[in-house]
Amino acid sequence: MAGGLAGLLDDIAALAKLAAASIDDVGAAAGRASAKAAGVVVDDTAVTPAYVRGLAAERELPIIKRIALGSLRNKLLLILPVALVLSAVAPTLVEIILMLGGTYLCFEGAEKIYHRLKHDDSHDVPVVIQGPEAEEATIKGAIRTDLILSAEIMVIALKEVIDEGFLQRAIILVVVAVLITLIVYGVVALIVKMDDIGLRLAELESTSSQKIGRAMVMGMPKLLSALTVIGTAAMLWVGGHILLVGADELGWHAPYDFVHDLEKKVEDIDGIGGLLAWLINTGISALIGLIVGAIVVAVVSRFHSKSDDDSH
Repeated sequence: MAGGLAGLLDDIAALAKLAAASIDDVGAAAGRASAKAAGVVVDDTAVTPAYVRGLAAERELPIIKRIALGSLRNKLLLILPVALVLSAVAPTLVEIILMLGGTYLCFEGAEKIYHRLKHDDSHDVPVVIQGPEAEEATIKGAIRTDLILSAEIMVIALKEVIDEGFLQRAIILVVVAVLITLIVYGVVALIVKMDDIGLRLAELESTSSQKIGRAMVMGMPKLLSALTVIGTAAMLWVGGHILLVGADELGWHAPYDFVHDLEKKVEDIDGIGGLLAWLINTGISALIGLIVGAIVVAVVSRFHSKSDDDSH
């Protein structure tokens, strides 16, 4: 089944499972996993620049470093030990926690659409203008969102090595966590500093370098705007897919089977079958994410409205 992000993460987890055969294989498997991390980079890289946008130029890399360290702490100090312990004593609870995280992602994605439809531009005010408190809130928000994406990565990888020894599982997951964090936030750093790189190129004597540099500077705002849209879609897609697969794991097979049947009807079409199957899975996952997210946004908005009325 073409499962979008989950399918790509399955490839990473499959490489991790190979490593479980011997501790000596961990390094080689981790290296192959880094080459397969493109799917993770697409989602995490699309989401994170939206949080970094609006920071003062000299603060961008330090803030990305803080978010990356927060991401690594998420994986190593929170997700990994909890997942390992729960997988040993209450594996079903791991799936439930993951689904709660997926619901939160759906909420974040739907909330961004809600504010955009309301033409609420308060979230677009540059963080550097809002002050240090807003910058701190931005960092915490990015780390909080990363927690959900990191949980998806770690839990899927864990499922693939669940039958291996406890120590082997832990070592493999640590390697995967570090590699994915370095890849994701390395790419994020390159994206947010693209305009600075473009300025340097524009100052060179080479005419071609100057053209490339000016194109990078002019294209940076458009890229960040596109990544904001992609990041919102990624939240809905990933969150919806977590809920779709989680429901199947917990015994409600109808939604998953429905999507799987639709995929089977198109996957044999010459040339484009695989793409169509992936689009079906991704589209339905995003739709699920939007519906669930919209419900949560409605509930939260109603709760806030009631709280405001009570305060008056």
